[in-house]
Amino acid sequence: MKMSIARPLPFLFAFGLSLAACGEKAPESHSLIIRGGEIVDGSGAAGFVGDVVIDGDKVVAVVKGTSPAKGEREIDATDLVVAPGFINMLSWANESLIADGRAMSDVLQGVTLEVMGEGSSMGPLSDEMKRLETERQGDIKYDIDWTTLGDYFSRMEKAGVSPNIASFVGAATVRVHELGEGDVDPTPEQLAAMRALVRDAMKEGAMGVGSSLIYAPGTFAETDELVALVSEAAACGGMYISHMRSEGTQLLEAIDELITISRESGAPAEIYHFKQGGRDNWGKIDAAIERVEKARAEGLRITADMYNYTAGATGLDAAMPTWVQAGGLEEWRKRLQDPEIRARVAAEMQAKGDGWENLYYSAGGADRVLLAGFKNPDLKPLTGKTLAEVAALRGKSPEETAMDLVVEDNSRVGTIYFLMDEANVKRAVALPWMSFGSDEAAPATEGVFLQSNNHPRAYGNVARLLGHYVRDEGVTTLESAIHRMSGMPAANLGLKERGLLTPGYFADVVVFDPKTISDHATYDKPAQYATGVRDVFVNGVQVVQDGTHTGAKPGRAVRGPGWTGWPDGGACK
Repeated sequence: MKMSIARPLPFLFAFGLSLAACGEKAPESHSLIIRGGEIVDGSGAAGFVGDVVIDGDKVVAVVKGTSPAKGEREIDATDLVVAPGFINMLSWANESLIADGRAMSDVLQGVTLEVMGEGSSMGPLSDEMKRLETERQGDIKYDIDWTTLGDYFSRMEKAGVSPNIASFVGAATVRVHELGEGDVDPTPEQLAAMRALVRDAMKEGAMGVGSSLIYAPGTFAETDELVALVSEAAACGGMYISHMRSEGTQLLEAIDELITISRESGAPAEIYHFKQGGRDNWGKIDAAIERVEKARAEGLRITADMYNYTAGATGLDAAMPTWVQAGGLEEWRKRLQDPEIRARVAAEMQAKGDGWENLYYSAGGADRVLLAGFKNPDLKPLTGKTLAEVAALRGKSPEETAMDLVVEDNSRVGTIYFLMDEANVKRAVALPWMSFGSDEAAPATEGVFLQSNNHPRAYGNVARLLGHYVRDEGVTTLESAIHRMSGMPAANLGLKERGLLTPGYFADVVVFDPKTISDHATYDKPAQYATGVRDVFVNGVQVVQDGTHTGAKPGRAVRGPGWTGWPDGGACK
């Protein structure tokens, strides 16, 4: 799609400014003015050339044409796009931000808000959960010196982070807190305690409840349990967001479950990383879209997010039945050393999952399974090889090799599965109810982050959307793409004064070149930053200048509508 910067309009609109057109008084002075860029304000409306005026951490005016105000600092954005900061709707930066608060890979793409909490969250944690999480840490080591989600927010603000942060409370986290990691159902008393944990998290600022239903122990939660938890979020103005029970064989049934949870709880719902996994399921995209749009037509607010690639990234746990994983990593490893259990697991890995989502089967073979992350130094040389290659090196079947690697690494082993159809990805990118999330950490191309491979989406998800799909392929418009990375997800989350370039909103701003913005990360060489973003501001503070991170860490915890710190005491009454 050909893109051009519009010419200045012969008139201007100013909000919150004295025009001083007749020289009746001196021009107003403000801390920062970004001048002459094509302003795409996040609303979905057509862009226009003008100025953005900022004082402190807020936008005070958005002007078509030229503002007569003066800035203590002025930035020329001629031929560039000026947009609200981008929202990463599915971020796994919760640990990477502890290691490096700059969030390099995301901030250099214009991401100003990381939304975490896919199934698990950084609180609430019991002492036993802290012990296990400490033992299971991978490359990034840290002390777990917090307990609640609110504590984690405070810790990160105190330590300093460049982007803003937000989180859902994890349904699996709440479940483990009360039930452990086994395949058990809660008693009425345990369910009441789980509901209370959700309500507490909502009061601390959680966005709602997030689930991840293909992984143990989250998969052990039945629909009624999820409805009960999400009802607490709904009562506090929150939403439900889910890595559904299936994205392949039972995709349509999984969408039906999500819609049911939304309807019965009263909460809006969003599908994490909307996809059709596995060649046998690519043709389900029409029915999947139809289900969402039918629910929306009925008045339910059902939305989705996605990453802009044809491969997913998770672990070898997604290649094995969930029954073998019940009880946690330690029990899983023990079972995988039992010959009879190994034979049963190997057989189930080679078939469609019966009651579980088998990504190994969906990918279509061990040569389409890429090993990306180990914690055992002896296994790290295998990083970047396929499961088929490692199996050949070891002279074992891929299934046996996968089990051996879990045992030897004492982890789920980071894994990339090639699952999706490019034509379906392009179609989903254009859906009006689709936002975007990297489903990755926010690493840097240095230090601890080079000990394992990330999926390239960690470094390129936003830039790939704006460069490849908007500019090069013309799949959607620039205004729509920006709206669905800013104004729309902010509204879905119920954020206050975020997501738009409009007076009174926080000055989360990105300035980028639509002609050059590009992703460079690949599956072979993922640690490559995207280019084309020139300047990024978070809460009015510049964190990227001329394409280079400034080192500033002005990020804040962005809290949901239930937070008790709001002037009205929040929605949780």
